[in-house]
Amino acid sequence: MTPTPGSDAATQLAAPADPVVPPLDMLKALEPALARGLDLHRAKATEWFPHDYVPYEVGRNYVEEPWEEKDSDLSPIARVSLEVNLLTEDNLPYYHLALWNTFGQEGAWGEWVRLWTAEEGRHAIVLRDYLTVTRGLDPVALERGRMDQVSRGYYPGWDGSPDPLGGVVYTTLQELATRIAHRNTGVATEDPLIRKLTARIATDENLHHVFYRDLGTEALAIDPSAMMMAINREVVGFAMPGIEIPEFRAKAVQIAKAGIYDLRIHHDQVVLPVLFKHWKIDQLTGLTDEAEEARDGVMNYLAMLDATATMYEEKRAAAAG
Repeated sequence: MTPTPGSDAATQLAAPADPVVPPLDMLKALEPALARGLDLHRAKATEWFPHDYVPYEVGRNYVEEPWEEKDSDLSPIARVSLEVNLLTEDNLPYYHLALWNTFGQEGAWGEWVRLWTAEEGRHAIVLRDYLTVTRGLDPVALERGRMDQVSRGYYPGWDGSPDPLGGVVYTTLQELATRIAHRNTGVATEDPLIRKLTARIATDENLHHVFYRDLGTEALAIDPSAMMMAINREVVGFAMPGIEIPEFRAKAVQIAKAGIYDLRIHHDQVVLPVLFKHWKIDQLTGLTDEAEEARDGVMNYLAMLDATATMYEEKRAAAAG
């Protein structure tokens, strides 16, 4: 839920280039890795049930007792973060459509997209049920927010080309960012039940992140230049899907100030580990001239991101002091 990684200034650092390998050829080339990843995911994923995380015994009738703000025991920042997380998860129909259009509907690709969608669907279910039963947020506002979010929807920018490598890069980063945001939200609530719930969601998000990350590693082995250009496009233009939520930027600033998800976390805990620890983009050789320019663009962007994160940290420290 970072407010600025997709800023106009950032997107000017490097111009995107066309993929070297035709997208449909890359989908075919990635199928063996996809099948291995699907088997590994199924072996690691564990069954869980949203109702196990909801204290139904504290529920009350909203018709007889309409919601009031005093009903919630959550802090203001916990409410904001949980609301943004939930509305982001509500966008699932559009994520599914983007993956369906980008990766295809047949074979292992379609199988993965359907499984991913089924697993992700539990996240909005458990968050909404918990917040409704415990009166953590106004249920009328939550439903209006869901209607608004799904009526407009957020469709990732790598759709329609199709751009499978862009899809792999974006989902790798987004799943990791979401994992961190959910877990940190749980910690910020200081509520052991919510912490347990968000940790369960974060476990799913991490498995999804690892699946896409490993596909990215395979893509780098198949065509490092095409993948490097996709990395440039998606890292420089990255924005969390919640950006379509009304007043998202103001809410993202509150979330950042609370240390739940900010530019420093995005830089240090999301982008750097993926690009350098796992994909090792600094060690790639034999890149085309365009891909070398793309790598330079990523490096320049990361330097700017690091500097911007430091600036905000210094401002917060000065305000606190």
